[in-house]
Amino acid sequence: MEERRTRPGLARVRQPVLALLLLIGALCAGCGPADSPQDEARDIQRMLDRRAAAVLRHDADGFLAVVDRSATGYRAEQRRVIGNLSGVPLRSWRYRLLDTGRFVPAAGDGKRVAADVRLAFRLGEHRPAAHRQGRAEAPLTVVQRLTLTERAGRWYVAAEDRSETGGRRSVQQLWDQGPITAVSGRRSLVLGVGRDPGALRVMARRADRAVDEISEVWPRGWDRHVVVLVPRTQEEMAALLGRPAPAVRDIAAVTTGEAGRVGADRSGQVVVNPEAYASLGDFGRQVVLTHETAHVATRPSTSSATPMWLSEGFADWAGYRTARRPAERIAPGLARRIAAGQAIGGLPGDEEFGFDGDSGSRASAYERGWLACRMIADHWGERRLTGFYRAMGSATTGRGAADHVLRSELGLSRAEFTARWRRFAAHELG
Repeated sequence: MEERRTRPGLARVRQPVLALLLLIGALCAGCGPADSPQDEARDIQRMLDRRAAAVLRHDADGFLAVVDRSATGYRAEQRRVIGNLSGVPLRSWRYRLLDTGRFVPAAGDGKRVAADVRLAFRLGEHRPAAHRQGRAEAPLTVVQRLTLTERAGRWYVAAEDRSETGGRRSVQQLWDQGPITAVSGRRSLVLGVGRDPGALRVMARRADRAVDEISEVWPRGWDRHVVVLVPRTQEEMAALLGRPAPAVRDIAAVTTGEAGRVGADRSGQVVVNPEAYASLGDFGRQVVLTHETAHVATRPSTSSATPMWLSEGFADWAGYRTARRPAERIAPGLARRIAAGQAIGGLPGDEEFGFDGDSGSRASAYERGWLACRMIADHWGERRLTGFYRAMGSATTGRGAADHVLRSELGLSRAEFTARWRRFAAHELG
């Protein structure tokens, strides 16, 4: 075998070069292309999925594990929030990353970004499909603007911005306001902050009755279940709606969700104004809950083509449907005008039902809407009223859509319908 020799100077040169090449290779191992926006979005979504799973498990440690430790104030707030949620039954809870701003350097070697995230959730005990009636309700949704930070390759939530930004605003949720007491009825879930459990149980019984009553006239297309939120004060009720407190002073309850915009969240839950609700008697409290439950039931069939006089009038008709009360006690304002020989005008416009309007004008709008739906139910029958409602919600939007449905469902033009409504009002309230 031939012995191979190396020239003396070659080995001395190769060893330092080899060491240098190894060092360069080690340094360049992390010199590949930076993470793409798609990679960043994927990692953020995974973090949000872990956050959602922790909420569903009522796992405080897991929930806080994805909150930035350096954001001490926000972290303390989130510790309270997950504690407030501990007694709330949850059917589902999911975050979806919508979009992000520009990734900017954060302290250390991390990144920082503002992100819009949609939270979709369902409240209540999980019920097997065999125990449900009707279609399962859509999840409630809210858009949150979060500040996210990356540290050592992991993403965390650092803050939430509730200011109006780009037409989106994240309003308060009940669990932001304090520890929640939950009471489950047969067909209801009532959640209260700072409320007596006995009072919540009474409200759950009323909500169960409301579901039963609405199911008689609107049996399909909803889950036959209602969620009722009872905050501590009127101011906190307004915060849940993103409204100033004076705007809700005279309103006993509101159903959340948007009925008039295509693609909008059209699910709903009932938010009670504890002060206005407490001022009512037993009869009025039942009417309020039945009215709002009608909105929960019909919301999936309501569209921008549905006039407010029909959606609010139907809810009032449903609320008073089984009451043995004369019409003049349900519509006292209209009764006074007719008694005084004054004109009652026409069907109310959508703007008359607004939060910001005069309470007297708003009350008149509700009375006129109720009377119109009462007339349809009396003259054509309850099934025709519900069919008319569904047809209006399915109509194309635009000028003349409501007139077309009036003609096709009731055989009347708007002018003919309004004239008949005025005669009906004179007969019922005169």
